[in-house]
Amino acid sequence: MLAFIGGLGIQEIGVILIVVLLLFGAKKLPEMARSLGHGIKEFRKSVREISEDVDETETKPSPKSS
Repeated sequence: MLAFIGGLGIQEIGVILIVVLLLFGAKKLPEMARSLGHGIKEFRKSVREISEDVDETETKPSPKSS
């Protein structure tokens, strides 16, 4: 899933986290994480609904035309 992180070590990840903390501040990070979580939840819900619609459409017999 996160294959691009494979080349990063602990030190690099630590530096990235410190930079993000400095840029956004400690107050803003939990709020941003919460928003990201809600977005991911909504995306998964939409994907599930579309998948169910596709499955439902595939199982219904198509009307025969004469």
